[in-house]
Amino acid sequence: MILFVNDLTVIDFSYLCHQRGAVGESWIVDLTLHGSLNEESMVLDFALVKKQVKKIIDEHIDHKLALPMAKNVCLEQQGEQTNVTFMYADNKRLAMSCPAQAYCPIDADEINQQTVTAFLINTILPLLPNNIDKIEINLRPENIDSFYYHYSHGLKKHDGNCQRIVHGHRSKIEIFENGMKSPRLQKQWAEAFEDIYLVSQEDIIEPDALKFIDSSPSHLCCAYTAPQGYFELSIEQSVTHTLPCDTTVECIADYLATALKQANPNSDFKVVAYEGVAKGSIAYA
Repeated sequence: MILFVNDLTVIDFSYLCHQRGAVGESWIVDLTLHGSLNEESMVLDFALVKKQVKKIIDEHIDHKLALPMAKNVCLEQQGEQTNVTFMYADNKRLAMSCPAQAYCPIDADEINQQTVTAFLINTILPLLPNNIDKIEINLRPENIDSFYYHYSHGLKKHDGNCQRIVHGHRSKIEIFENGMKSPRLQKQWAEAFEDIYLVSQEDIIEPDALKFIDSSPSHLCCAYTAPQGYFELSIEQSVTHTLPCDTTVECIADYLATALKQANPNSDFKVVAYEGVAKGSIAYA
């Protein structure tokens, strides 16, 4: 028998890419279970599928940084900290120090839908009841017919997993000027924020203040302590954008609306900023 659940959950995470560096991503998860009927005449109760499988996905990859362990990634344990160093295109480097729950090691040369699918199948199947013989997972991005960007960030004030210093989203952006949608402005900001790391001004530190990792002259450094532990990041300045506020989606929407108003004071603006799939914030200026 076959049981399927489409739109089971959304994985919001970042991954390390050998060409792009840290990439924020959002993938919708479709799940198919193959197996025999249990004593309830079910393959598995839908409520248990949604609860158990989503929990496994959340614990192993959601709101984490996925690491392609087979190529150019170095891990070093230092007490409760894990120090990550990643070398990518044009001798660029990213370094992060974090608690163990903030990253997801995947035994692959690169992180993509195929390697993450294989990782999830190998992780989930052994934890399911014995009557389930096989599972299939389809990971897919949201179908967006307008402009979007990939961003990573960390929210030190968040009590949940958003506090992890490099996790991210693939998010569409809608901008209205004087009540009319503006493809020009949407394109402008989507390009400005493509593969960006958004950092709060108050989290930036001097390189010599780093405790666990090394920096480079071209890097921006940031650090903070959150409920899950201590986090540090050293990343190429060219792929960052600093906000004078937190980097919640509410603050991102307000920041964009304010910047647009300052540049065009005679116009009125509405910004719809998304955080991954089907959720976000609206700001006016």
